[in-house]
Amino acid sequence: MVHRILIVTAVAAEADSVSAGLDLSGPDGPEHLPLPGGFALRRHTGGSVRADVLVGGVGPAAVAAATGTALAAASLKDADSGYDLVVSAGIAGGFPPVAPLGTVVVSGAVVAADLGAETPDGYLTVEELGFGRSSHPVAESLTGRIAAALAAGGLAHTVGPVLTVSTVTGTAGRAAALAERHPGAAAEAMEGFGVAEAAAAYGVPVVEVRAVSNAVGPRDRAAWRIGEALDALRRAFALLSRTDLVEPS
Repeated sequence: MVHRILIVTAVAAEADSVSAGLDLSGPDGPEHLPLPGGFALRRHTGGSVRADVLVGGVGPAAVAAATGTALAAASLKDADSGYDLVVSAGIAGGFPPVAPLGTVVVSGAVVAADLGAETPDGYLTVEELGFGRSSHPVAESLTGRIAAALAAGGLAHTVGPVLTVSTVTGTAGRAAALAERHPGAAAEAMEGFGVAEAAAAYGVPVVEVRAVSNAVGPRDRAAWRIGEALDALRRAFALLSRTDLVEPS
């Protein structure tokens, strides 16, 4: 049985790192497949895995549209064309000391950190407001398999909530507020919840895998380690390409 995985990144540099790590394609590299809307898949195949890498755009709205397009295109084909797992992948800010620079974060939950309302009595989630949802939990069996693969490869990692924001945190006060509101938060990025919403609409499990390039808090570009994070992302997917990520039937 071939397991079909859709891996969604925000930008091409992240997709390049994921593709470089996937040890699936032959010497000619991945196949490039067009999708409606100007999107395209990089299809890596090998053994019992088919991994499609998609550049979905920045922010939850853009990436939800792209992910939904890929899932819809797959669902319109035969029954064997759908996906078994969707992965939101890329680099991220890490919450110290939970996720230092270079750490790979595996989402225990994918959380929309600012989807709610500010009130005089504090922040209310959309669940507390009585409509919608702001979190997608990830099965411990899945995060456990990913964490075990990363540990076996000697790659620093942690499992915890990954927060999706529409505005990147740039102050210590905002970082502290998010950490208090979401205990145990490991990382902050801009796409995971959009990917998760699209995956949920098609009944496909989702997980987020992020390599930490900077600390969540005051913006200090001199301290960013984007190159190192992209390399950690590549190493993570080199390990995960040899791991059975799909839930046993």
